Amino acid sequence: MANVRNLKRDVNYVIGDIIEAVYIWELTNPEKDTKDSQAIVDSAITDFDELMVKINAKKVEDKKAHFKAINKEVEERGRKLIDRINSL
Repeated sequence: MANVRNLKRDVNYVIGDIIEAVYIWELTNPEKDTKDSQAIVDSAITDFDELMVKINAKKVEDKKAHFKAINKEVEERGRKLIDRINSL
């Protein structure tokens, strides 16, 4: 089973890297509108909050399956956000 602290750290790193990538894109493309990129940042923050709520859930019957599902969800959400960045 993944350590809860490590899972939280992974979520923080993934979301942080995605937000950083958006800001780098904004700096390298100053002539483009930042409305779409800011929407990606907002989605990343929302995803972070939702994932932390799931990680901190106390009433879980099968913790191992619960954390494994969260880990998979982190990967899926991260890929979706990265695809949105690539489409900018």
